[in-house]
Amino acid sequence: MALPPQQIADLLQVFAKGLRASQLYLPNNPVYQRALANLQTAFRDLWEVVDELVLDVGELELMWEGQEVYSHDQRSESIAWTLFKDGVRSVTFRKGAEDAEVVRFLGVINRARTLQPDAADDLLTLLWEEDFQYIGYTFRELASEGEAPLEAEGETEARDPTVVQQAVQEEAPPAGVVSIDDFDTTLYFLDEREVEYLHGEVEREYAQDLRHNVLSMLFDLLELQTFSTVRAELISIIENFIPYLLSAADFRSVAFILREIRVVLQRARELLPEQRVSLRALPGRLSEPEALSQLLQSLDEAAVHPSEEDLGELFSEFLPAALPTLAAWLARLSSERVRQLVRAAAERLARANPADVVRALEGGDPAAQLEMVKMAGRMRLTAATDAIGGLLESGADRTVKLAVVEALMAIASPSAVRLLERGIDDAERDVRVAAVKFLGFRGHRNAFPRIEAAVLGGRLRRGDLTEKIAFFEAYGALAGAAGISVLERMLLGRGGLLARREDPSTRACAAMALGKIRTPEARGVLELAAQDREPLVRNAVTRALREVGA
Repeated sequence: MALPPQQIADLLQVFAKGLRASQLYLPNNPVYQRALANLQTAFRDLWEVVDELVLDVGELELMWEGQEVYSHDQRSESIAWTLFKDGVRSVTFRKGAEDAEVVRFLGVINRARTLQPDAADDLLTLLWEEDFQYIGYTFRELASEGEAPLEAEGETEARDPTVVQQAVQEEAPPAGVVSIDDFDTTLYFLDEREVEYLHGEVEREYAQDLRHNVLSMLFDLLELQTFSTVRAELISIIENFIPYLLSAADFRSVAFILREIRVVLQRARELLPEQRVSLRALPGRLSEPEALSQLLQSLDEAAVHPSEEDLGELFSEFLPAALPTLAAWLARLSSERVRQLVRAAAERLARANPADVVRALEGGDPAAQLEMVKMAGRMRLTAATDAIGGLLESGADRTVKLAVVEALMAIASPSAVRLLERGIDDAERDVRVAAVKFLGFRGHRNAFPRIEAAVLGGRLRRGDLTEKIAFFEAYGALAGAAGISVLERMLLGRGGLLARREDPSTRACAAMALGKIRTPEARGVLELAAQDREPLVRNAVTRALREVGA
């Protein structure tokens, strides 16, 4: 199928429009993009007929197979003159050039048009630097116009590299040619210290955090640039950059952004109110439950975790609003490394913001409540004592109540011990046992009336042996010598002919309570029951005597 010259002429007109568009517009401009798309379409239509296009370059025209397909009277606007004046005498476009190289070729022509007369580069140098694979050209030196043109490309006779290297080595260098070998041992060659310095500088250059440098420049501009439109654009760039950094797991850069935002808010002059609102909202977005939950889930499911230093920097920038979410996720995380960092971040926020701990404890999420109670106990947050104690009467489940008792025991302040008294009458057996053991150990006299009522009343008859022992031992520790007569009647059954003899488990508990009193009178009562017929009672008396003797 013959190729009509008009199709070549039309293509070159589209080429000229593309050249003008690349000169006037940025790559993201629709005009530029449309011109480039038209040029690529024109080339693809051409490749349906031929695989390459060879154009001869004249002073003001371009020729194809002897026919003029392009001309322009004004040299400053002529593509032909731009090529001709620097020695290009033909240009070849091959199939595939339209994908990437045509754009670069347009850029070379535009750059060549703007070169100064005394510039070190020229069009040929620019073409050589691009190293085109699908665009070829021939040129001739202007001083040798009558000679055959030099081919910028083409095949040469293949030669064995070993033979070429041997020939070069055997050939003596001409006089005046300098060899690098001549400098190996001279005074001016680099010494070891200078070489180490250069290596260090190269390593330092490659070790630089380019993202950090870019962000620093953005924030410098945001702080110093007073034009509101420029600042609005910079804020938009930063907002859009954060999701990219998170997806790239560059948490250190995100933490840097959050820190720099605080600095800009303090130092930047003439920030508009809406710009301040936008900047203040950025740290809060990462601390919101939805965003923070997605981040923690991604970290937990990641095959390769970031360093603890990077995660620690990000977590240190969370706002107090993140506290409930961090606490709720502690029990869900499967990665121990991530869990440790989340726990450290939550404890930092809790220590600095006790009021937010109280709000988290009052929230409705049982998982968050449980972790916050444990955290308050580990950190001994006395400011959260009342909120923790309130959970004993809030209908919380058994696990939370046990954590509350342990936290109050760890805090051990006067108010915490007072709140533990509520555990004596709690519906959960383990809560009652833990609270009574601690109060008896601490010698908390205010709890004695409740403990005494349980020991002397009938409530413990329905309890198991562990609960009975806890209450009786606390009774003995708090009653002291005043409780010996009561415990003696229970142990020995002395109370008159009509006195009811206690069951073996209650008598054994009474013996252990006497062991907590540790007086000679208590020891005398225990010795009277040392030969009791009930094995459970004898064993309890033996243990109590050892404790009294100690």
